[in-house]
This record gives sequence, structure tokens and C-alpha cells, in this order.
Amino acid sequence: MTDPGDTVLQPGRSCWRIEPAERFALIIDAADYFRHAKAAMLKARSRIMLIGWDFDVRIEFEPEKQTLEGPNRLGDFLAWLPGNRPELCIYMLKWDLGVLRSLGRGMAPLFIRNWTTGKRLRFKLDGVHPAGAAHHQKIVVIDDALAFCGGIDITTDRWDTRNHQDGHPCRLRPNGGPHGPWHDATTAVDGKAAYAIGELARERWRQAADERIEPARGGNDPWPDDLTATIRHVAVGIARTFPENEGRKAVTEIEALYLRAIAGARRTIYLESQYLASRRLAEVLAKRLRERNGPEIVLVLPESAEGWLEQKAMDGARVSLLRMLWGTDAHGRFGAFYPVTAGGKPIYVHAKIMVIDDKLLRVGSSNLNNRSMSFDTECDLALEAERDSPADERLRDAIVAIRNDLLSEHLGVESEALRKTLEEVDTSLLAAIEKLRGTGRTLRPFKPGYVADDESAFAENELLDPEQRSASAAERLAGSFRDFASRIKRRRAERS
Repeated sequence: MTDPGDTVLQPGRSCWRIEPAERFALIIDAADYFRHAKAAMLKARSRIMLIGWDFDVRIEFEPEKQTLEGPNRLGDFLAWLPGNRPELCIYMLKWDLGVLRSLGRGMAPLFIRNWTTGKRLRFKLDGVHPAGAAHHQKIVVIDDALAFCGGIDITTDRWDTRNHQDGHPCRLRPNGGPHGPWHDATTAVDGKAAYAIGELARERWRQAADERIEPARGGNDPWPDDLTATIRHVAVGIARTFPENEGRKAVTEIEALYLRAIAGARRTIYLESQYLASRRLAEVLAKRLRERNGPEIVLVLPESAEGWLEQKAMDGARVSLLRMLWGTDAHGRFGAFYPVTAGGKPIYVHAKIMVIDDKLLRVGSSNLNNRSMSFDTECDLALEAERDSPADERLRDAIVAIRNDLLSEHLGVESEALRKTLEEVDTSLLAAIEKLRGTGRTLRPFKPGYVADDESAFAENELLDPEQRSASAAERLAGSFRDFASRIKRRRAERS
């Protein structure tokens, strides 16, 4: 029997609850996700709930070739569904970016259709959050029987296939302009796990719209016909982040999950993240690197963040934290990489994945930054195998297969080639990556000489990547502005 202290998933601490699923599927990249999401929505009987950071009604589910019934664009499809499913209600809840930005991102059709579809197509902007915080969860729940939960937003710039083909003709924005290659991930679950995520979605709607929604009636199975379960009959941990707000206590289960998982790793820690900006998590990783017999740590990140402001804030923080990790890696067990296409173009990493040994898989919306730990709303799912338990051998094999599948994709090699290489190098991920890295589609390493010397005043500044621990959001935001102004003043003085 495993010591409970060795268990990462502990309800009330590192997760909200643990619920069974008959089927769990990991879905890589939005080409598959968009198709599976539409297929599932076509099977909905009573309710669809879409909870997200962003939605763009102009995106197409299947830009290469339409195979599914109904309109191909998200907005047209959502307007079409209620007319063809007489008992179906659709609820869409989107982070309050501001009405003008929503209109600019193509949300106008939904505002108009609310007048024509009555109460069966409902759209709300969710502004129930502290100043500066974001609703970052990416959830779709259908009839409380199937839930998608992970890192993929149903919006523009996300669509791509696992091939990440250079210049793919379907990788287009709604205005016709191209966007770059994009790597992302989400999950699908059914059973009681899906029902629990439905509870979370209904509670989000209650807070935002002041309206209670009853659970969906049972008996429907909206699982997409062509979505193969990665593993069956598995316990799913659900972990959340909620900031302290309007009398509601903060929930920091995701941070506790990260900390417990990293502390318990034996051989390997594999992480994919859009950002590396949380000093607290980086310090825990550094502590493991100092250990003589600690685990290898492999980070897969984008070459740089999107947009000038994010680059200044997040890339600046990443420089600082990578330097700390390199500086503590006395035993050569750390590597940070970014993926590129066959033509050498960086693939943007938006996936949020953690794999610990053959013990734990976590996929969700949270990044390795401060916001995801305590300030934004997040939702992650995790699977945990009991170490050395014959009953969990199937789950351990699945966790390792997922990690190897991701690495094979990034390296541009077949999974069998990676498996054989791992055998040759005594299962060392870093050694296998070094042997398999090449030209064309591959992983390129971040190195101290490669990373720009960016001591940006934005770096590790709470104005853009805040924490929320004890002070109110307004107090912390004001402190962030003061800190930011101080850094700008200091930099100007240094240059004069």
C-alpha cells in the first residue's frame, strides 16, 4: 500500500476531487479538437456549455474539408443547432475582455442572435474577477456526460495539425492572413468526471449571470465516434485555481499539485508550457537539480511569447529563471527546448502539460506563471498511477506513451525510434533528445548564449504576471504600478 504522503492528488489540497471516467482521451492540436468538439455538440440533447478565455465565432471547425453536418463556422453552427435540436440550450461564457474587443474579435453575431434565438442560445461576458485577473479556463461540457478540458481556446490562430506543415494553406485568420504553427493540447472525459466539470461550469455561470442551471438529464452519450480513448476506466483528478474575490476564498489546488508532483519525481520531469515565469515553481525545480540523484528536467517552451508586451514581461522573466536553473544544474540534468518545423520556423507552444516519471499526467489551462497559480481561474485534469502497483501498470504505460508521443512529434521521429534510443541511453530523456535532434523538424535547445540579455523592467513584475496571496487585488495592482515605475526610473538612471 502506497504511503498517502506519496500521493500527489489529495482532494482538498492538490485537487478539488477525484472522479472516475470510463474514457479519457488526450487530444493534441486544434485540428482534431475542433472536429471532435463539433461532432460531440451534434450529439447534444439538452445542453452545451462553453466556458473560455476567448471564442471567435468566425473560426471554421474543419478548414481543410468539411465532413460533419451543419455550418462549418462556429457562430453559424451555434445559431443553427437550437433550430435543429428543439430541446437544446447553449450557454457560452467568455472572459470579459471588454465589449469593444469582443465585437472586434467577431462576437457581434452572437449579440444579435441572442434577440432571435431567445433563451436557448445564451452568451455572457464574465467580469466576476479581481481587477487585472482573467478567466483562463477552457471547458466544453455536453449534457454533463462529456467534458473537454485543457489548453485549447476555440478561437483564431489556434488551428493546426500535428504535422505543423510549413505554410499550411488552412492556417489562416478570419481576415485571410496567415498565422504560424501552433502546438496545443486538451482532454476529453466522460462519466462522473465529466459531471463534476459540468458542476464547475454551472457554478461559473451562476456567478456571472446570477442564474442557476439544473444538471442535465442523463442517458445520453455524446462521445465522438472517431475519438479513441487514450485509457479507459481511470480516476481523474480535477484541480482548480480561483482568486480571492468578493468574499470568496482563494483556491490554489493547481499550485499544490505542481509542488507535490515536482517534489515526488524520481527520474524525469517533463513540462510543456507557454510561459516560465513563476519563481516559486522555478525554485522548486532548482532544488531538485541540486540533488545528487534528483530527476532530469525537460522544458518545452515557445521560442518567444506572442506580442511585444508579453515578450517583455514573460520572456524577461524566463531569462532570469532559466539562468537560475542553469546555474544550479551541477549534475547536467536540465534542458530547455523549443520546437521548429521542417523549414526551421518556431512552433508556438501553447500546451500546458506535465508528466512525472510513469506516475502522473497533468493537462489543463495553467501555465508555469504566477497568474495561473493564484490570480486567474484555471482548471487542470490529472491522472496518477500508484507506484509499483500491478493494477496500475496499464496507466503507467499510458503515461509514458503520452510523453514519448509528444517528444517524438517535437523531434520529428517515429515513436519506435525514440523508444529504442531511450533503451540505449538507460531511459535518459536528455540523452535521447541529444541523440535524435537534427535538422528540419526538431527540438532546438535554449542556451545561455542564445537567450537574449533582456533585463526588461517588465520582467517578473506583478503588473503583468501578478500573484494574489493576501493583499486585495487593488492593493497588489497599485503595488505593481509602483514597482514598474521604480524599475523604469532605475533603468533610466543607469543609462544616463
